[in-house]
Amino acid sequence: MGMLDGRVALCTGSGRGVGAEVAKLMAKHGAKVVVNDRGVGGGGEGSGDQTPAQQIVDEIKAAGGQAVANYGSVTAFDDCLAMVQQARDAFGGLHIVFNPAGILRDKMFHNMFPEDWQAVMDVHLTGHFNVNRAAINLFREQGYGRIIMVSSTSGLLGNLGQCNYGAAKLGIVALARIVALENASKGITCNVICPSADTRMTRSVPTPKDPAAAALREERLRRSRADAIAPLCVFLASEQSKDVNGQVFHQRAAELSVYGHMRPLRMVHRQGGWTPETIAEVGMPSLSIAFTPLDGGRSVHPGLPME
Repeated sequence: MGMLDGRVALCTGSGRGVGAEVAKLMAKHGAKVVVNDRGVGGGGEGSGDQTPAQQIVDEIKAAGGQAVANYGSVTAFDDCLAMVQQARDAFGGLHIVFNPAGILRDKMFHNMFPEDWQAVMDVHLTGHFNVNRAAINLFREQGYGRIIMVSSTSGLLGNLGQCNYGAAKLGIVALARIVALENASKGITCNVICPSADTRMTRSVPTPKDPAAAALREERLRRSRADAIAPLCVFLASEQSKDVNGQVFHQRAAELSVYGHMRPLRMVHRQGGWTPETIAEVGMPSLSIAFTPLDGGRSVHPGLPME
């Protein structure tokens, strides 16, 4: 018996990388899987190639599982409605949504073009809205659903050259938290994973110029196999995760972390309220936390690589 026997999963952007490994392990644990992938380039370029999604479907079937391919775009709500309908037509229902579909268009903020900002927002943040909005009422009606959203430490902690990606990824955390709150009474959970893995997207991030930093990044990439993320996703997709809701996880190789939610760190009170002068008297060290970039300024997270 697999942890996902009798369940149907929709996995977007799953023709490659983390998504592909999750789709395959879900199928191994008994889920019937809709493997979605547009087959475009890492920046969203190209007209679409059906090969990646179909290849994962073929691998799942060869291993004895059940899967169908889908080539729609998460940026189009009608395409996402069609994904949900395909799951129902092919397998009789839908219980799990996992959506790692994503692109990168990295630039420093002062060089960022509006089209690069919007393209990343459309795929990541709007894409998460579209696919989960397409499924949520079915989940509510049947009193069961598992939603696994995909964020990044680039959103939680920041990363140079990724203002569009980081902003979208932190927005996904807020979206997931609210979806979790709104639907907990309906037997639906919504959690977030921040995967660090050796994937096409990660490899597109420029290698550090410093030889030591470059060597460290390469070693971490070598140890961060994409399939290491899949067990956490299978668990979060299962009935056994019913008490895990609204959480944010980071996974890299054998390292699994859970992040805390935003809370006030310090608070000061002044009878009668504040003026600019009285705030200055208190002093900013009492009100703020020092910002200290790590990894030579490349990232504020010591655990590269990041997705």
